[in-house]
Amino acid sequence: MKEKSLIIGIFVSVLFIASCSKVKVAEENLMLVNNTITVDTDDTKDSIVLKAAHVVPTPNQFEAQKDEFIAFVHFGPNTFTRKEWGDGMEDPKIFDLKELDTDQWCEAMKSAGMTKVILTVKHHDGFCLWQSRYTDHGIMSTGFRDGEGDVLKDLSKSCEKYGLKLGVYLSPADLYQIESPDGLYGNLSKTTKRTIPRPVEGRPFENKTTFEFEVDDYNEYFLNQLFELLTEYGPVHEVWFDGAHPKRKGGQQYNYLAWKELIQTLAPKAVIFGKQDIRWCGNEAGATRDTEWNVIPYKEDPNAMNRFGDLTAKDLGSREKLYEGKYLHYQPAETNTSIRAGWFYRDDTDQEVRGVDDVFDMYERTVGGNSIFLLNIPPNREGRFSARDVEVLREVGERIKETYTENKLAGAMGASEVSDDNEDTYVVLDQVNNVVELETAEPVTINRVVVQEKIDTHSERIEAHTLEAFIDNQWQTITKASNVGYKRILRFPEVTSNRFRIKVEKSRFNPAISFIGGYYYESRPPQLTISRTIDGQVTITPKKDGFSWKPHGENVQENINSNLEIRYTTDGSDPNRSSDVYDKAFDLPFGEVKAVAFAKDQQGDVTSEIFGIIKSGWKITEVDSEEEKHASDKSIDASAATYWKSKKGSASHFIIVDLGKEEEFNGFAYTPQQENAEGMLEKGVFSVSKDGKKWQQVSAFEFGNLINDPVTRRFNFKNPAVGRYIKIQSTRIAGGDSSLAIAELDIIK
Repeated sequence: MKEKSLIIGIFVSVLFIASCSKVKVAEENLMLVNNTITVDTDDTKDSIVLKAAHVVPTPNQFEAQKDEFIAFVHFGPNTFTRKEWGDGMEDPKIFDLKELDTDQWCEAMKSAGMTKVILTVKHHDGFCLWQSRYTDHGIMSTGFRDGEGDVLKDLSKSCEKYGLKLGVYLSPADLYQIESPDGLYGNLSKTTKRTIPRPVEGRPFENKTTFEFEVDDYNEYFLNQLFELLTEYGPVHEVWFDGAHPKRKGGQQYNYLAWKELIQTLAPKAVIFGKQDIRWCGNEAGATRDTEWNVIPYKEDPNAMNRFGDLTAKDLGSREKLYEGKYLHYQPAETNTSIRAGWFYRDDTDQEVRGVDDVFDMYERTVGGNSIFLLNIPPNREGRFSARDVEVLREVGERIKETYTENKLAGAMGASEVSDDNEDTYVVLDQVNNVVELETAEPVTINRVVVQEKIDTHSERIEAHTLEAFIDNQWQTITKASNVGYKRILRFPEVTSNRFRIKVEKSRFNPAISFIGGYYYESRPPQLTISRTIDGQVTITPKKDGFSWKPHGENVQENINSNLEIRYTTDGSDPNRSSDVYDKAFDLPFGEVKAVAFAKDQQGDVTSEIFGIIKSGWKITEVDSEEEKHASDKSIDASAATYWKSKKGSASHFIIVDLGKEEEFNGFAYTPQQENAEGMLEKGVFSVSKDGKKWQQVSAFEFGNLINDPVTRRFNFKNPAVGRYIKIQSTRIAGGDSSLAIAELDIIK
């Protein structure tokens, strides 16, 4: 009876909470559902979890999650200055745009499967990409279309043409308004009643809505610009507020509650990023949490908060976190990153561009990890997306279509509510009936399963689940995961069966599953990396993506590919289907390893690596100098990620290595450091000694184009050299530098 009384008490308290706002009721729910639910002082841990199981997205939030894969576009003076953040004092004419092709942007985004684009109409520098009435610091003061150009207007028309939703990024930070003598930001103006929009002679608004707010000069300016953006460019589905702030002045405060009222009135279908609707994932790298809860706790009512801090912790919504809150609120995450190394375009030669594998993996991790994927594509100085970016978007879109168009469990027998195309049908489970099983007429081969909960009426409730397949007359575990929420994509080595089931191992309350789909991703044989430890153990792995800007730390190839087979040789021949299978590290004293990956009938490119003699007995006996963070032993530690670097200054630098015993060898290899272009060994002399005292010059050597191509270089001697000690001395450093850097030295047999 105590348990029953508790449940009734919870129902009554939540009914009272919900009675103050619009709510939805599902027949299987114990209580009313709402977007925000208060935690009472007498709530137990169990009742808090039960309340969390009744927190649901607003209709706008739910639609934002269904958008899944959306685009960011950073464009402005930084595109021409090649900066990431401007200072606000740039002459607007720096934005020297001649042509603009927003149709090309939208066509490329549509090809990727994107559904919405958010344009940075004003970044931190304060430069406006639309024809604002309230400033001259923007596109109206440039030569683009004789000062009449409007990037947002062009994009709005293109979005309508290609069926994309439109969003706007309006930076609260504004360096132009901070730095200008008559700037409004932090000018210590008084808070008074202001009418929004402020009339401007000769520029009337068609929309006659007005607002009265108690605000200062800068908040009035900001509200006036919001009014323009939300009334003159068609429907706006997202307003994006950046929390970054390069500089502050005068104790300026933002009146977000006024901004929110204006946005919700003028753009009733818009979600607001950085506030109560959508939150930042906590990084700019495309990194994802293993468990991304969208029901999270707050100390204050998020619907009444004026300021929202960044939520960057690994755990935001576990049971333990929920117990700490006074309000439980639904707030999905956007996982944002850029397709290029940086938010703005710099060039097409030195600026890295993400590979297709990397972007596709992020798509599966983000959309399939209960968040929204926001990918930035910065236009170039010709007003177009560059060819490399467009090709990546096109190929990613093709992979998404190839993988997720055919649901191999569609129409399966069993729970028809989860295998149909109707998002309003679902199956409700409980602690006893905790399995959803599907059976196909014929066996199917899959390596992806998509699971979705009915979050708009039943919240996110699953805390742990297992995918099983009926193989060899028994149920076998294929993979496990934690929560589901809006969508979970399970990835695993391919499985063939005609019976699959999802078993809910733990939940917050009776979960409602609305969809289960089975799919097949065609693995591509990746390029391989062959490496060896200092004691001679060789490993062969899929090559990691070389994109170095804000690394997310994921092994992309291992994530997206399954059922790969790697074969290798050590006799110099090219590997084939009959060569040795690589399944664990192996010993190699020295020599060449060749390897290739197979994915079903596809064969990848052959990778080869020549290894010198094992370095475990080596030691450095002398160097001319070394920097504190780049000691000489880093040149022989079998890791190209570390390096020795001498101090700048002398005309020549040298390093002497004791090989531990006398060796006969035919050459050496030099690996330059990869962090920058310093210390590249362009010319030098190689010498040997048997005792470390008397030296014999073996050969002079030269390596070209190291700065542009800093890869391992090998030099073969005309005749074999014999010695226990080796000495490398520089005679010229590339680019006129005055220090020497060596990531790795190797001696080739």
